[in-house]
Amino acid sequence: MSRDEPPDPIERALDEALARHVPRYRPRAAFAQRLHERLAAAEPARPERAPAVRRWRAIVTPFASALAAAAIVVVAVRVGSPPAPAATRGAEWTLADEAVSDHLRMVASPRPPEIESGGIHQVKPWFTGRVDFAPRVAFAGDADFPLVGGSLGYVRDRKAAVFLFRRRLHAITLLVFPAAGLPWPQSDAVPIAGHAVVEKASRGFSVLLWTDADLGYALVSDVARPELEALVPKITP
Repeated sequence: MSRDEPPDPIERALDEALARHVPRYRPRAAFAQRLHERLAAAEPARPERAPAVRRWRAIVTPFASALAAAAIVVVAVRVGSPPAPAATRGAEWTLADEAVSDHLRMVASPRPPEIESGGIHQVKPWFTGRVDFAPRVAFAGDADFPLVGGSLGYVRDRKAAVFLFRRRLHAITLLVFPAAGLPWPQSDAVPIAGHAVVEKASRGFSVLLWTDADLGYALVSDVARPELEALVPKITP
């Protein structure tokens, strides 16, 4: 752009956006002067635009400037905004859906569990400092339901301790989390080992939900529901 030519509106809009959002560091005066002189000497003369081109730019430039500004605003909003919390997904998004999503995330992960099982006395201490509660899980795994390991998960707005078991080739996920303040289901409960266990199905998986004092428990798997129910008295006897 020559010195006598008015500044391009698109370039000006981008310059202003960059000036607002990108930190700049002022160079030393002597360096800035030398750089300015070299750029001025190297700048080639640009031919005068044809009248038709000037008329076309006069029509298109305001729309392009508006689009550029809108794009900057959209990018800023998408980058700066946190993901929508689970509570905003609608009333149909239940704890069973949440548990199945965490189960699928664990099963689909290419990495092994964050703590591989050396026994329940190795897995449970791993959660100390990673969650703000002590997960009460009595079951150490056995030949029918071996303990694979543990990982950190989330249920709604809170951290969860995730224990991974197996039943033959089937994966079983147990989530343990603080129960206070969650929309706990009130129907479909059956008594199992002294607990009122809510039985749900979501996306082809069986989900068992129950509470024990201040903690909530969710068991998720595609094994037959009677097999999953057999784990409840083992986990919280």
